[in-house]
Amino acid sequence: MKTFTLFVLTALAEIVGCYLPYRWLKEGASAWLLLPAGCSLAVFAWLLTLHPSAAGRTYAAYGGVYISVAVIWLWCVDGVRPTSWDWAGVALTLAGMGLIAFQPK
Repeated sequence: MKTFTLFVLTALAEIVGCYLPYRWLKEGASAWLLLPAGCSLAVFAWLLTLHPSAAGRTYAAYGGVYISVAVIWLWCVDGVRPTSWDWAGVALTLAGMGLIAFQPK
């Protein structure tokens, strides 16, 4: 559970770090959003260093959690209800993440 929580926090830091510049570029929001975006991406990079396995395996497993958090972000922040196809994709990516992250040692 600790690893999964760390993955979720890492995904949130990356999404916030990318979402704020998106708002500035696409929606005309303040350029001041780039400051917290940069901080969020720095936190994202730091959080990646806290994961217990090799970097490549961490990045591969993290991808599944990132997709899951991004779909939840789509729903909660963008106000777009995910489709059953979105949820099926989440299930597939989490299954793949589980295979990579929790393989026997």
